[in-house]
Amino acid sequence: MARAVAALLALVCWAGIGIQFWASYTFRHYDLLLTLWTLVRFFTIIANLALAIAMTVVAAGKRVPPLALGGLTLAILLVGIVYRTLLAGLHPLSGLPLIANILLHDVSPVLTALFWLFFVPRGRLRWTAPWWWALVLFAYLLYVIARGHVEGRYPYPFIDVAKLGWAQVALNASGIGLAFIGGGFALVWIDKWRTLGSQRSNR
Repeated sequence: MARAVAALLALVCWAGIGIQFWASYTFRHYDLLLTLWTLVRFFTIIANLALAIAMTVVAAGKRVPPLALGGLTLAILLVGIVYRTLLAGLHPLSGLPLIANILLHDVSPVLTALFWLFFVPRGRLRWTAPWWWALVLFAYLLYVIARGHVEGRYPYPFIDVAKLGWAQVALNASGIGLAFIGGGFALVWIDKWRTLGSQRSNR
């Protein structure tokens, strides 16, 4: 059952990324490199791509460490929550972009949360895990802000230094980062007490 759900989740992620790629590819006048370079600015694409790879591995019967699965779960939940609270409605969508948006921001986070609750081995996460996950988010923020500073374009309005200034962007990023770390500790706490998932580890 775990492999079947993982395959479904992988299919959702790959389909969402593929549809978004095609929509962007046609919009960018069929420029492959420009399309790829544009898409890898977005945390949504990066997180869903990492999740698609991990779920493909699980569906193939291979093991993915619970630390990685927990981090992916937290990251994709961040994608869904940030979109719904800060970004939804800013850019009206229709057609293929709308389908991709639903798959990547709505379906993927919900399925991932259910997969983690029901199929990821419980009791494997340590209290240090949120700090390791936070390093990944911090690396992304450094990358996207540095890239935006060079290109003059930022993927999300709440980190747009050109419009908001460094102080406000630092405040916004700190707020998201603290919420992410807090969510990480909540995930570890749930992991230690949940009754779902496979047998608790002695580690």
